[in-house]
Amino acid sequence: MGSVEIPSKVLTNTSAQIKMPVVGMGSAPDFTCKKDTKEAIIEAIKQGYRHFDTAAAYGSEQALGEALNEAIQLGLVTREELFVTSKLWVTENHPHLVIPALQKSLKTLQLDYLDLYLIHWPLSSQPGKFSFPIDVADLLPFDVKGVWESLEEALKLGLTKAIGVSNFSVKKLQKLLSVATVLPAVNQVEMNLAWQQKKLREFCNENGIVLTAFSPLRKGASRGANEVMENDMLKEIADAHGKSVAQISLRWLYEQGITFVPKSYDKERMGQNLSIFDWTLTKKDHEKIDQIKQNRLIPGPTKPSLNDLWDDEI
Repeated sequence: MGSVEIPSKVLTNTSAQIKMPVVGMGSAPDFTCKKDTKEAIIEAIKQGYRHFDTAAAYGSEQALGEALNEAIQLGLVTREELFVTSKLWVTENHPHLVIPALQKSLKTLQLDYLDLYLIHWPLSSQPGKFSFPIDVADLLPFDVKGVWESLEEALKLGLTKAIGVSNFSVKKLQKLLSVATVLPAVNQVEMNLAWQQKKLREFCNENGIVLTAFSPLRKGASRGANEVMENDMLKEIADAHGKSVAQISLRWLYEQGITFVPKSYDKERMGQNLSIFDWTLTKKDHEKIDQIKQNRLIPGPTKPSLNDLWDDEI
């Protein structure tokens, strides 16, 4: 399979109207060896992937940086063609720690700038105390205004081309919008056919915030059956189109104007995740998909869970 041309989505809340490829390659914590990660990323670039999503907390920045560097050296891609996202972890989610954290990520990634830098969670915890899950006892008040001002400063300094958030509810976005000079370009959240987040989608659309879905195939948690991949009705839709359930899921997100970062290091699946642009779902497919029972997969990063993290939004 040759290289696929991936459509882009304009980040309307950026002054330069930056374009983000709609499909990115996720690299959430995966304890495969660095060599595998590196090979997978080079393969992804060969297939057409240009958007790579990482985070300080994932432990994958170094391998990603090495792979991107190698791909640039090999002449497979230029830095300008890439779109690299990283995220600020809760231990650094304090006004005075934002820029040092971003500079550290850049150093680890061997990059001069990021395309997008996100606040990973609307939470702050004790600096220097990294643990996952986060111990609730380590949480501190989150100074959203101060942190966002530091992100706006990072933008001015050219350390990143766009700034945004992750795991923000409508209520938390409203609070941010009330103090922000530069509006968030992106909100990256869990979104898939069994967690469609209609209210959040509507709010983000109204405010020019592009949504990025993580766990777009509802993988990434070990509990219970996968309500997307093992859904008989979705299997029927997939069969009717001669596609896989994963492709139906990603096509649905694409048709909603949502960007997504599936995580697959498998060469064949990487290719399948890009084969979603030359066909469409029917009106009937959409009606069936609207009927899927909804529930959140990822409860949050703390132990125990927090009652007000999601503000009980559906």
